[in-house]
Amino acid sequence: MLTLGDYNTLKIVKRVDFGLYLDGGDEGEVLIPKRYVTPQMQIGDEVQVFIYLDQDERIIATTETPLAKVGEFAWLEVAWTNQYGAFLKWGLMKDLFCPFREQKQRMEQGRHYIVYVKEDEESHRLMATAKVEKYLATIPPSSLPYRHGDTCQCLVWQKTDLGFKVIIDHKYQGQIYDNQIFQPLHSGDRLTAYVDHVRQDGKIDLTLQPTGRQHTLDFAEVLLRYLYENDGHCELSDKSPAELIADRFKVSKKAYKRAIGDLYRRRLITISDDGIHLV
Repeated sequence: MLTLGDYNTLKIVKRVDFGLYLDGGDEGEVLIPKRYVTPQMQIGDEVQVFIYLDQDERIIATTETPLAKVGEFAWLEVAWTNQYGAFLKWGLMKDLFCPFREQKQRMEQGRHYIVYVKEDEESHRLMATAKVEKYLATIPPSSLPYRHGDTCQCLVWQKTDLGFKVIIDHKYQGQIYDNQIFQPLHSGDRLTAYVDHVRQDGKIDLTLQPTGRQHTLDFAEVLLRYLYENDGHCELSDKSPAELIADRFKVSKKAYKRAIGDLYRRRLITISDDGIHLV
């Protein structure tokens, strides 16, 4: 059975002047146009292709990779608009349609928006919606598949007074607070983050740095190398402003203090009024 808006592995059954036909099962033969055919593709081979509808609403296969498939979120640019809606660049020849009813505000050509890719229930056409909140999972905190320290992949969604909202693993809403941000962030950025806390409302607080003992050890080695490379001295102590620490080392003051404590306990540094020194 074909899955529209997703990757399918199909067998090549026929070669024609304008491409190859693939076995689409109950849907019949599916064309992969000649522009996507490589010399390595032979009858009987299985190929992985993305399935969508062409300009005439016929099922078509492509080896191109879209920026998102059905069920995923993406940061897409508007290629053009008309009286029905906006058409977004998503990495395929045919742009992805976002009708006016699925827009929060009128989309403008050249601007980017966070959207969710879905299959329209009535027409079965692939489309985008900017009403992303409707497609974020809302389940009890105890059912969320995350624990403190877990790694996840995030799409930066929007700036708030507290930091940035993010979309986690194409399913859940998360938050990265300003005091955990030590690098420039923008809507549309994709990044790896770490679970700090699962809240009672089901939302997830994240940090951009690993948590726990391993992170302390890792940064302690970074700090130790910095001391070796800077005449054995760093003027920043555990009492220095968090902004200076973040600017220098891209870590929180809490992580910096932990690393200092670790190096001190290992008798590798001394602490004085003018900073820290290698022993």
